[in-house]
Amino acid sequence: MAPGYCEDCSRLLEEFHFHLRKVCREFEQKIKTIFRELCQCTCFSVTPESSYRRRKRRGRRRLSLNDEELLLDDEESLQTLSRLSASQNTELQTTAAMFYLHLSHHLQSPLPDALLEPLMNLLLSSDLDVQKTIALSLVNLLVKNNVCRESVIEMGMLVPILELIQSGDSNAQSHSCACVCMLASSGHCLSISKLSYNYSCLTSNHFFSAEPNREAVMAEGVKPLLALAKSYDPQVQQVASWALLHLTHSDWSTRLLCEAGGFPVLVLLLQGSDSEVQFYSCSALCNISAAQEHHPQLLSIGGHFLLRSLLTLVSSSVQKVTEDVLVIEGLLQEVGQLLLHPTCSSAILTHSCRIISDLSSCSEGQQAVMEGRCLSGLLGTLLSPSLTDDALTHLTSCLRNLVTQHALKTELSGIINSEQVSRLIRLSVQTQNPQLSYNSSAVISRLEMTGEMVQLLRPHYVTMLQYLSAFLKNKDVKLQQLGMVTIFNLKTDGDFSSLLSGSEVEAQLWTVHDQTEETRRLLQMIQPLSPSPVNPSLPQHKH
Repeated sequence: MAPGYCEDCSRLLEEFHFHLRKVCREFEQKIKTIFRELCQCTCFSVTPESSYRRRKRRGRRRLSLNDEELLLDDEESLQTLSRLSASQNTELQTTAAMFYLHLSHHLQSPLPDALLEPLMNLLLSSDLDVQKTIALSLVNLLVKNNVCRESVIEMGMLVPILELIQSGDSNAQSHSCACVCMLASSGHCLSISKLSYNYSCLTSNHFFSAEPNREAVMAEGVKPLLALAKSYDPQVQQVASWALLHLTHSDWSTRLLCEAGGFPVLVLLLQGSDSEVQFYSCSALCNISAAQEHHPQLLSIGGHFLLRSLLTLVSSSVQKVTEDVLVIEGLLQEVGQLLLHPTCSSAILTHSCRIISDLSSCSEGQQAVMEGRCLSGLLGTLLSPSLTDDALTHLTSCLRNLVTQHALKTELSGIINSEQVSRLIRLSVQTQNPQLSYNSSAVISRLEMTGEMVQLLRPHYVTMLQYLSAFLKNKDVKLQQLGMVTIFNLKTDGDFSSLLSGSEVEAQLWTVHDQTEETRRLLQMIQPLSPSPVNPSLPQHKH
């Protein structure tokens, strides 16, 4: 067994493997016995002509399985399988379907085309369990490339598969969706064209009238997939969205998906709670957006629903693609363009701030923030009169996080203008929203005090002393520390030092100083302190 398992687990897994092989071999032997007995019955006797052909072309067909070979006598076994599949007896059809299911799990060699006709008969069965079993068998054969997709399409299997999608049974729908997905994911336009052409011919009363309408008919075949994509069953929704994703791998089938109204459905799936469905639908929309011809249809979905859904998804807690990939793919450049647009709303701003904060944690992200003009967009939006307080709080919080990065701090300090500085100071003074005030003043405190920055701040020194005094009087240590950091930076300018001297702010600084000294004295009185879960690294008192 594989390393890492204990002795008991290894023993149990070996026993399980042994019993599983035993059951499979017993099942195969029962099938052979049934076939042999059926061949001896007069109901399945062959005509003299077919008997002559059998003797003339007698031979054995070998199908490679996992650990052995299944021997099929060409005429006798195939005719028996055909009779079982075409029978009106459900039990006989079930036997044939189980044979195919067993074959699909263990087959290692290509399935002969001669075995496809019975498979087609079973797909047309009136028994839903038989249809589900044979659909699952077909999925297994398609996934392992044991069956030629061209042959499956040319035999007209798409029709019963699409009908099975509308059966109402979740398992049947999942299996048939998977079949459609595999048939549509061959990557060859010829295969997809044949698939649609075959479906048109079989559903049209006149063969020659099918050709002009084949795309319309295939578009009708896509609609059941779209209906299943909106199912309340997560498993059905996953398989349906997976099938829709594979339809976007071809320009031809993507266009059909558009004509069938699939784009709004994919956007709707972004709002779901299932991460796999979100991934499949987002990947499908990514494939669709690669073709510029589809942009009008995507952007015409009402209420900027696509953009809002994507922004909500990116800023949500669902596990996403690695952030580095999003940076490389230019997401921050797109966000920067959104922020620079004059109609940027509070909702778009809020989601954009979350995206920028998440992706700026790495050096590549910080570079992309600068190259994508995200800082310019954020500062420009700061002046918008239509923003809500909640949006402004997210905006200033994002700026506060960005100026902690040295490169972004230098960039922001170099591009901020007098109007934006004035706006931040006005927000720092207001008291209705303490978090907004804190964020805004924190951005001011971290700006690089260059000569140009000092010139921008000087007209606001009196106003700044107002909120600095309020911070120092506040019992919140975080606000007191922010006030002291701001004062330390501004004291590099002689004009500010002159205003500070003898002011209420200076007196408040001495008050904080005295309080701090008193706290230090009290702490020294209760030394030594023992390490605790709160501060395990507290140093021990030395005697």
